Order: sequence, then C-alpha cells, then structure tokens
Amino acid sequence: MTDPLSHSYYAATAHDWRPRAFEGDLACDVAVIGGGFTGLSAALACAERGFSVILFEAEHIGFGASGRNGGQLVPGLRWTASELEAEFGRERADALFDLCWRDNRVKARIAQHAIACDLKAGHLEAAWTHKDFDAMRREADYLATRFGYPSDIVAKAAMGAHIASPLYHGGIYDPRGGHFHPLNYAIGLAKAAETAGVRIVEGWRVEGLLDFDPGELLTRDASVEARYFINATDSWIGDLEPDFGRYTVPIMNYNIATAPLANADELLPTDAAVADSRFVLNYFRLSADKRLIFGGGERHSQTPPRDIAAFVRPFMAQVFPQIAGARIDYGWGGAVAVTMNRLPHIGRRGNIFYAHGFSGHGALVTTLAGELIAEAMAGTAERFDVLASLPSRPFPGGEWLRRPLATLGLLWYALRDRLG
Repeated sequence: MTDPLSHSYYAATAHDWRPRAFEGDLACDVAVIGGGFTGLSAALACAERGFSVILFEAEHIGFGASGRNGGQLVPGLRWTASELEAEFGRERADALFDLCWRDNRVKARIAQHAIACDLKAGHLEAAWTHKDFDAMRREADYLATRFGYPSDIVAKAAMGAHIASPLYHGGIYDPRGGHFHPLNYAIGLAKAAETAGVRIVEGWRVEGLLDFDPGELLTRDASVEARYFINATDSWIGDLEPDFGRYTVPIMNYNIATAPLANADELLPTDAAVADSRFVLNYFRLSADKRLIFGGGERHSQTPPRDIAAFVRPFMAQVFPQIAGARIDYGWGGAVAVTMNRLPHIGRRGNIFYAHGFSGHGALVTTLAGELIAEAMAGTAERFDVLASLPSRPFPGGEWLRRPLATLGLLWYALRDRLG
C-alpha cells in the first residue's frame, strides 16, 4: 500500500526490521491485532507470562500513530490529576496517578531491552495565555502537595532558558517527561517480542473475530484459533468492530522536520520537548541530529493537505520566526483517535480485550495499557480495572453524523484558541 503520509523523518531513520518467517500452525493462546505500541507491549508482556502469541499487522510495525507521532513523552492523562480527583474521588485518583504519572513503563522497556530510540529527558508545557499559566501553577502546587510530584514552575521571564520564543506566558517543566524516536521504539518492542517468542505477521489484514471459547480470527486467506484476542487497532478499530468505532473520531495531525539547524541548541536550550496549552496545540522538539520536529494545526478532513510542509510552516514560523525560512526535509501525518472526554477507552468484552482512543496523549499510556491487558489475562485484573473503569460513551449521531457533529464541537474549541 502506498501511503501519501509516509514521508517522515522517522521512516527515513528507522532501524532495520523484518519479521522472521512465519512458522508453525495458526493456533495460539493470544492473537493480537495491531502492531503499534499497545499491541506490541501487550504481545511482549503476554509472551513473558508464558502465553503463545501471534501478532497481526495489516501494514508494517509502527504504521499508525505509534510510528508517526510527535515523540513526546508526557506523564499522565489528558485530564489533570486534580480533575481526576474531583470527578472520581481520592482513592481512584491515587490509583490513576500511580499508574499514569509514576509508573513509566516506556523508560523501563527501553532500559530492559536496550532499545536505541534517542530517549531524552524533560518536557515543558508552555502557557498560551496568562490564564493558562495560572492554572498550570495551581496544578503544579497540587501535584507537589498532594502527591509529592516534582515539577518546576517557569515564569515568563525565565522561559528563555527553555525556549527562544516570546509567545508564551510561562510554563511547567517536568523532568520525568521527555521525548524519543517513536518508530524505533516500536521496532525495538517488536524485536523484544520476537525474542520472547511472539510470532509477528505483517501484511495480514484481520477481517473478523468470532467471539467463542476458543474464538476464531479471520483473514483473507486463513483462520486462527485463539483463547484470547487483543484489538489494538486504534483509529481503525471500527473497521473490525463497528460498535467500538462509535467511541472515537479520527483527527488528522501533521508534522515536519527541518534540515539540521546550526542554531538548534539556541531554540531549545534544555533540549526538552515542548507542547503548548492551546486546544489545537503546537508541539515540538529537537531530533538527535538537531532538526526541529514540529507539529501544528489539525484537519478534520481525512484528505491530507497537498503540501504538508506548507501547511505546518506558518505554525512553526509563529513560534520561531528566526527560522521561518528554514529548509524542511520531511512532512508527514496520520490520524489520532479521539474520544468524547479525551480519556482512553479500555476494557474487555468476552475474550476480546481492547484499548484505543488515547486522544493524542498515548506515547506513555499505550505501553502501560498493553502490559495491564497481559496482567488481566494472566488473572490479576486490579490495575487493568483502574483504566477500564474510566468513563466512556459513544459520539452521538450514528454512522453518518458522528464525525460531522464531533467536527463542529472541535472547531468551536479551536475558535476559542484564536479568540484568546
């Protein structure tokens, strides 16, 4: 399949990867559908627990959001910790905080398997308005007092130590956040999974699941018998299970990578990843070879812009006018599956486990979700249930109106950005 959005810096700098030749029969304990962070981490964790596992990827490892995202590692969920406690109470907030802020499974996997993926420490949330900065300071104080979680409040006058841009009114620097090369992380997980015994099959599109015990997975050419299934297809989950597809809508995001910059260290002196506080946010970081990787703008149409570099460049130039004319070597994009409340939709139906809808905040939580699925499958479901109990509801409007209605809502929030 020719992918018009595949001209990415990540693809150009990816490690060599080719799955081993498929051997053995088409039966297993666990069949995983989807070769992104969720599916790979689930497959690896299941194999470590003694399950026989086959992972099916319709295209190639990291084809979806896992291999295209901005590479930002942001602890937590889209809701702040104080919002979670206000909504769910102290006990559930404690459990969610321990999982989603303290337990960095990505860093642990990188260390365990020596995954070379340009991991760097530090994440800065930059305030677009004074009001945003006031909210950030309150949240930082809450995190420090309530959870003993350290973060640095950066006043507007001190922002130059982190970012050479006059746009922002302060920010919060989290040393536990960071950034990485997401496609190389996915490839590293795939290699670790194969070493653990997972059989990985690329280019096999799953066309159906028969939820019996044992169940059956159907492809164009074969059927596979398994005790459990893990649907980790995220933006494509509705193609396989239409009922699950009602819980998300795809939003298209686009990234560019400049040529290596002589002044890269002046732009981002602490080499932290940065995301700002707008609803339609800008997010950016430096690559290992000193390119600026910049994401900005959203499109609610599935049709990409004719020129991705031209689409994203104005957002980059607004933040960094000093490199407005920099050469752009790569431009790419992909779909992000967004839920109604921006919390992931995770759970189990019969012998099918699923996790999707990470809403642009999944680089850390997807690995955690995959490992929690494996825990639950092995009989210890307490931590899985913490995420599975997050509220979710489908978008209104049915098959034909769901996406247009969601787009209207998202455009309203984008308008609020512009109005300040």
